[in-house]
Amino acid sequence: MNIPLLATSGFGLNLNIFETNLLNWAVVVFGLYKFLPGFLGKMLQKRREGILLELKEAEDRLQSAAKALEKAKADLSMATKKADQIKSNSLKRAESIKLDSEKKAIEEMSRIKQSAITDEGAEASRAILQLRKEAVELAISKALESLPKKLDQSIQENLVTQSINDIEIN
Repeated sequence: MNIPLLATSGFGLNLNIFETNLLNWAVVVFGLYKFLPGFLGKMLQKRREGILLELKEAEDRLQSAAKALEKAKADLSMATKKADQIKSNSLKRAESIKLDSEKKAIEEMSRIKQSAITDEGAEASRAILQLRKEAVELAISKALESLPKKLDQSIQENLVTQSINDIEIN
């Protein structure tokens, strides 16, 4: 039973609920209204809980990463200070070693110079002693050469007698 309201315009209202599937639509809408919120709600609730759990885990990871970053920054700061201290100590030690080396070099040069002076003095003393010895030997040899020519028999006898007398007195 199709009753057109306006026959000339081509538009009409069909009030037959069987032809229009109004009853089917009412059942579908009622079913969706009754069952869909529970079923879909549970799915959405599970999904919501999963997302919240993932967000919580992400926040925890963010906090632990922030703590690890702070610790790493603190460790880096300590390592930097330690490296600066080691560098400072190394420079001080190097300067100390340099000064010690210079001091030892100066002392060694002084010792070598003193040794050279001592050796020079000893060599000069040896040379002087050698020259004296040679001069004495030369004087003795000249005296021995000239003595027999100057001494005759009577002077030799007097000299021998006087030497014997000198020996007996001592």
